[in-house]
Amino acid sequence: MTLGHVRKMIEEGRDCADLVTQLAAVSRALDRAGFKIIATGLERCAAPERAGTAQAAADRAQLERLFLALA
Repeated sequence: MTLGHVRKMIEEGRDCADLVTQLAAVSRALDRAGFKIIATGLERCAAPERAGTAQAAADRAQLERLFLALA
């Protein structure tokens, strides 16, 4: 579901409960995307000399999991 779909649902006069449910889903997806971006940036800031290594990938995955747990 995208924000465009939610807008279309509003224009079609869809049920308010359905709209709120879909809007919440879009909001969660945006939050998760933001946290992924933050996790990637932190990984680069935390250890730029290790970028591209297996350890850096593991560190990034761990940071990503931590931030996604907040979403």
